[in-house]
Amino acid sequence: MKRLLAATAALGVYASITSAAEPPSPITGRDLAASCAICHGTNGLSVGGLPNLAGQPRDYLVKQMRDFRDGKRPATIMHQIAKGYTEEQYDLLAGFFAAQRAR
Repeated sequence: MKRLLAATAALGVYASITSAAEPPSPITGRDLAASCAICHGTNGLSVGGLPNLAGQPRDYLVKQMRDFRDGKRPATIMHQIAKGYTEEQYDLLAGFFAAQRAR
């Protein structure tokens, strides 16, 4: 429950400080990924039994986010989190995690 509350709070804080009028920053993917760390570990390297995101193919990660958003993939919280991101943010997140080194 603590992870759920922390992840939801982190997502809300990020959404409140960003604006659609702002051009994307070169570190936006990393910034977005910070809220994923609570469950998926720093830079996507999970230590708690959840899937590693680091090193996964970009297209795979985008598809998973869409599947969570659309209810095609079962989840406890990811279906709600995925609805909070735009397609551009899916791509930024996926690009960041794809570029990370997997174990």
